[in-house]
Amino acid sequence: MLPFKTLQEAESAIGRSLTTAETIWFNYSANKSDYYLYCHNILFLFLIFSCVPLYYLFLEIFFRKSIQSYKIQPKVNLSLSDVFRCYKVVMRMFILVVGPLQLVSYPSVKMIGIRTSLPLPSLWVILLQLGTYFIVEDYTNYWIHRFLHCKWGYEKIHKVHHEYTAPIGFAAPYAHWLEILILGIPSFLGPAIAPGHMITFWLWIAFRQIEAIETHSGYDLPWSLTKYIPFYGGADYHDYHHYVGGQSQSNFASVFTYCDYIYGTDKGYRYQKKVLQQLKGGSNANGEQNGGSATFAKDCKDD
Repeated sequence: MLPFKTLQEAESAIGRSLTTAETIWFNYSANKSDYYLYCHNILFLFLIFSCVPLYYLFLEIFFRKSIQSYKIQPKVNLSLSDVFRCYKVVMRMFILVVGPLQLVSYPSVKMIGIRTSLPLPSLWVILLQLGTYFIVEDYTNYWIHRFLHCKWGYEKIHKVHHEYTAPIGFAAPYAHWLEILILGIPSFLGPAIAPGHMITFWLWIAFRQIEAIETHSGYDLPWSLTKYIPFYGGADYHDYHHYVGGQSQSNFASVFTYCDYIYGTDKGYRYQKKVLQQLKGGSNANGEQNGGSATFAKDCKDD
């Protein structure tokens, strides 16, 4: 809740006129508690988990022929009932785990200094903080993900997420309840290191989940804006990890590719891409992972 009763008080406190964005924020948040504002994340996550995957489902239903060449595992096609079953499981975990976790984690958010006050951060500050959050999350997620692929971690926890060897957008948050809790740690570390405004925190949670849905979409769409992000992994990169399955010791990173490259855990993937390019005469190898010439992929050993 803002400590100002009027716009004039707010402008007097910060020593200048409010921007349009700050005026909108004042009008919306002035009489709302910080806890109430933080809990907006529950609504955002519900909408993201429910609506963003529909984009890929829409393309698959109405433009199947047009996008078939971009489907990474073209021989795998789930029925609508299978997709809905996945969504029901995700929503059950959302109600039992994700939602309650958001409700009880507010004290930690206040402790690290996430603020709701004026002035709002500049666009550049927001972008720098979001970049920091993605880098921190990617690095810590990489090592936790590797741990989850040890025998105990995989058998007891992570194999639930790998039930989808050909992932779909709705399966991005499909996981064991303990994995959901564990992977909340990397998501929280970035804001803890570089705490920002609540709006930045909202954007971080939203963009991270949208990114996860894209990498689990099963489609390597050429018009995706993420293709312009340096070192970004994307759907094809993460799809390989799911395709190889429990035996996979490759492509652990959640967002970028540099950790796998530095620590040598992308050799199986790079070898597969190299062979596919040779088989296709050097053309793009995407869209072949589980159909066509990439059926040898399970025989590729990840170094």
